[in-house]
Amino acid sequence: MEIGKLSNHVLKKIVFNNIKYKRKEIIQGAAIGEDNAIVDFGDEVCIISTDPITGATKDIGRLAIYISSNDVASSGAEPIGALMTILAPPSITEEDIELIMKEAGEAAKELKIEIMGGHTEITHAVNRVIISTTIIGKQKKKNMIDSKNVKIGNKVLITKYAGIEGTSILVKELEKYLEDKMDKEKIEEAKNMGKMISVIKEGVICGEIGVNYMHDITEGGILGAVWEGAIAVDKGIKIYEELIPMKEVTKEISSILDIDPYRLISSGSMMIIADEDKVNAIEDKLKEEGIKVTVIGEIIQKGIFIERKGKLEDIKPPASDELYKALSVLD
Repeated sequence: MEIGKLSNHVLKKIVFNNIKYKRKEIIQGAAIGEDNAIVDFGDEVCIISTDPITGATKDIGRLAIYISSNDVASSGAEPIGALMTILAPPSITEEDIELIMKEAGEAAKELKIEIMGGHTEITHAVNRVIISTTIIGKQKKKNMIDSKNVKIGNKVLITKYAGIEGTSILVKELEKYLEDKMDKEKIEEAKNMGKMISVIKEGVICGEIGVNYMHDITEGGILGAVWEGAIAVDKGIKIYEELIPMKEVTKEISSILDIDPYRLISSGSMMIIADEDKVNAIEDKLKEEGIKVTVIGEIIQKGIFIERKGKLEDIKPPASDELYKALSVLD
């Protein structure tokens, strides 16, 4: 099978179709384009998300906390606790595990999240460290974001830049390959993009303002997120390539590695759908926090499109992320 997340077609066919039992306490369960499960606890809801770290080998303790926390933030909720499962090959050392936990501990402290449990195991089942993290968040039920509120004419926004996580991972994993193809300053800039990976601030702020939908832009990049978002809100979306904010260093690395930066994993960027009359408030509040936000499109009746140089193109469903194609130069 293809490397990366299961395609949405296969996911529905062999995963979702085998979820046979539903409980009334589960407000949001497994679905395309929804980042979290949501459990009803009366006046409050519990927001839960889980994600593995598989594409990176550097800074994985830190990434393990940030990535799943971002999903919880896409519901406008505050992440409060983490469970970590670490599976490691017999070649790992105590020092390696300590480094992972030091990174995770520092990231969790920064985000005010408690690592409250998990599982650590040495096993022949893996040939490198795999971390899967589950994040628990809480939110007042009255503040829940409901994608059913998305309407024709709503604006589509993204925070920061497309390709943040992918750029950071690629330059760290492929530094030796890239060092004679890029300026040293560009390499350092790409490494530092990893500091932008959290979207908790924008998630909580937009949750307080009252937006209609949010989606953490991960595997599949901005185009994958737009396609999944359109499925989740059951509407069409049209975006404009020229409006998508992207660092020049991301474009340069993508050109060197012959990958599509618009299909590159982009944790650190949140896709937001909001009423047009709330866009100014979103821009003002995020600017106060030093967070860039850009309107890149709007909700339409049907179809999922990107306009490139005046020509309209269909956005296809996400396939294997470009990250995996780029990392194949290591083989």
